[in-house]
Amino acid sequence: MGTFERYTDRSGEFRFRLKAANGEPILASEGYTSASGRNNGIDSVRTNAPLDERYERKQTPAGYSFTLKAGNHEVIGRSEVYTSASARDNGIDSVKRNAPGAGVVDK
Repeated sequence: MGTFERYTDRSGEFRFRLKAANGEPILASEGYTSASGRNNGIDSVRTNAPLDERYERKQTPAGYSFTLKAGNHEVIGRSEVYTSASARDNGIDSVKRNAPGAGVVDK
């Protein structure tokens, strides 16, 4: 099962990242102005992760990536950049599997 890591960045924004069971990061949040906003973001990832229509698959000259969006179309998480579409799609599958039951730890 995956894990959400909650942390505060250098500029004081509240963030989280979702890591797979093997410890690899698979989704990173935007910055939030409050801890409660960040926690709501984690809940939103859990709710939206299983829904394929919430993923926006992207291809740029730099590579392949995806964003996870809430029902209101706001981005709640971004992936790393992958070297192939199949690797990106594996990343999406990993978020779908790991997010709903992921625990939370503070860093």
